[in-house]
Amino acid sequence: MSEPKEDRYSPALVLELAPDDLLRHFNRAGVLVPADVHAARVMERLGGCSDPLVALAAALAARGPRAGHVLVDLATVASTVVAEGAAGATDGTEVGSLPWPSPAAWAEALEGSPLVNVGEGEEPPRPLRLVGGNLYLERYWRDEGRVAADFLARADAPVVDLDGAWLQQVLADLFPGGEDGLQARAAETCARRLLSIVVGGPGTGKTTTVARALALLYLVADRQGAPWPLVALAAPTGKAAARMAEAVHEEARHLAVPERVRAQLLGLDASTVHRLLGRHPAGLNRFRHDRTNQLPHDVVVVDETSMMSLPLMARLVEAVRPDARLVLLGDPEQLASVEAGAVLADVVGALSPVAESPPALGSSVTVLQVNHRFGGPLAEVAAAVREGDAPRAVELLASGGHGTLSWVEADLDEVAADSAELGGLRASATTAAGVLAAAASAGDIAGALDALGRARLLCAHRDGPSGASTWNLQVEMWLAEAGADVHGDGAWYAGRPVVITENDYGLGLFNGDTGVAVRRPDGGLHVVFQRGLAVQAVSPARIGAVATAFAITAHRAQGSEFEDVAVLLPGPTSRILTRELLYTALTRARQRVLVVSSREALEVAIARPVARASGLARRLRR
Repeated sequence: MSEPKEDRYSPALVLELAPDDLLRHFNRAGVLVPADVHAARVMERLGGCSDPLVALAAALAARGPRAGHVLVDLATVASTVVAEGAAGATDGTEVGSLPWPSPAAWAEALEGSPLVNVGEGEEPPRPLRLVGGNLYLERYWRDEGRVAADFLARADAPVVDLDGAWLQQVLADLFPGGEDGLQARAAETCARRLLSIVVGGPGTGKTTTVARALALLYLVADRQGAPWPLVALAAPTGKAAARMAEAVHEEARHLAVPERVRAQLLGLDASTVHRLLGRHPAGLNRFRHDRTNQLPHDVVVVDETSMMSLPLMARLVEAVRPDARLVLLGDPEQLASVEAGAVLADVVGALSPVAESPPALGSSVTVLQVNHRFGGPLAEVAAAVREGDAPRAVELLASGGHGTLSWVEADLDEVAADSAELGGLRASATTAAGVLAAAASAGDIAGALDALGRARLLCAHRDGPSGASTWNLQVEMWLAEAGADVHGDGAWYAGRPVVITENDYGLGLFNGDTGVAVRRPDGGLHVVFQRGLAVQAVSPARIGAVATAFAITAHRAQGSEFEDVAVLLPGPTSRILTRELLYTALTRARQRVLVVSSREALEVAIARPVARASGLARRLRR
């Protein structure tokens, strides 16, 4: 049988590779893309060497962060790597049948290469680092070590001595009727330790707990006769930061604290982590605040920590003063960062029952368990997905959950959008969009912002039959068919919901911020964004990177919540279909969830947890 003819115009092929080049086989099979191959070639030129085993390892190390991995496990990569399958790139070769080197031969070649530092010691700068059977890009190895060392140093720092009787009385006042005492424990940890990590599912009260913990810190300062701490609130995205500030302000309004403490809490604002660290003119991977110019804050609180990549966490910990408190909040079961690493999941993994974790690190972590946002079928299906119990999740969705759960068993890659099967999806989407458009056309800013937060379609992909861009166009087509004044294709109209896709420091708009176009009294349009209790209005002409947001990806929805959510899953072959994605999408809902998916895709998602190759948990176990 003749070999398939190559598409010489495919951007996924590296044409210069010789037929016997090891990298050529992996490129043709869709494992390596041109950027990986070229990175390996650059390393070879810098090191003045050429070894096919080292080149393959270097290319895979360059590929790893793009897939979320911090390292390459030489012993398991052949069985765990997934071909990217770009159109025209694959030749039908199965990944497992590729000419993978034996781990022993591979390690021997790497140990003798001038491109590789071996072991944990400080070595001359080289692009690769081999530790045991794990291969890192050197900078990721250093970032991992920096994060582990900072966490352990903070966990080992002396505990702040406080008057026990006074502290318990203040905690009783701040947390009256606490169901299990865990929120009070989290606040006490924040007051006593330099590292506090508060984890829990959606609705367990992480941000409301931290609001009370900050009140406690102000009261502790008063009792000690010290100045109040300078506090920074941050999150990986603008939307998550805004929600954090709103939660802190809402909690502050009814806390039993002195008025000046309440006013201080109400005065706190939140920013993205990138904005907190500050732009550096030298490049995107550097910030104004680093180990030589640390942040002035006494307390740094970061929400939605599961979304933070390893490099960003490394930049943060080096910028926080050694004597300042670092408070991290998040849900390790949600989607990890789109970049390399899963820091929060690694911390929790280091504390698993089988791990010999440092007692101090365990004392810095509080796991909240009581769900205050939703219960009943919504909580049950989320728990089933989190635990990998596909039969139970399918049973709950099929039952209807007393009106809170709906499941349309359909493959979006095959079914037409105007089919009878999707009639319920069309009705719910157009009803929500119609309420939004009516308020926006009438110039009702408050009504439009309220409607903006009520419903959303959540997708796994940006593009494709089940992607957010496709479904945004579909909702606009449905609205146009219903007689709405919708222009589509990115044009502005009253009621168009939008999400900012790039930071705009000049306008104060950040990636993930959502707004809606509302009619002005003069007949023109402005785009309004909620800013705590205030509203920011911006001319559409001034907004650059923006996308319509009837539908958004589940990744972008992290840090948000809506009354009603429709979860649109791709077919079962999608590589992005995971347990964490489904769990994240389901838990964005406060009241109702509609899932559109084939049974196979649903079961595949629940059975496939994200597995990211990382050494952080091992380092945290020392």
